[in-house]
Amino acid sequence: MLSPLSRAASARKAVSAISRFAGRNAAQTQMRTFIAPTVSRRADFVQELYLKELKAYKPAAIKESDSVGQVATFSVPKAPKSPEESDLSSSLQEYEAMAVEVEGSEGTEAGASAPVIEDWLVEEEEETGGH
Repeated sequence: MLSPLSRAASARKAVSAISRFAGRNAAQTQMRTFIAPTVSRRADFVQELYLKELKAYKPAAIKESDSVGQVATFSVPKAPKSPEESDLSSSLQEYEAMAVEVEGSEGTEAGASAPVIEDWLVEEEEETGGH
């Protein structure tokens, strides 16, 4: 028969082996659930296909001739001619020939006497009629 010491030692060995195995198994299980995404987080097939095609898309190179026929060419408009510049010299001669008008001396030029300035701010007398 086995001695009680050997039974305890074998029991300890069995417990440690089981705990090691359970610890590894628990760590692997935790690791698996941690690494593998859940069903709700998994991308569906259409989304994966869309992202794959989006990453693979290469746009066509833009050339200088692509805009021909689509956009009008720009040309600088002709500067407008000022209407005053056409007869500037005749306007200047008219201005020089004009008589100088001074306010208050209109009647004195014709040889007439100075006009009488009427007082336009005259206060009327109030009628004191009774009711």
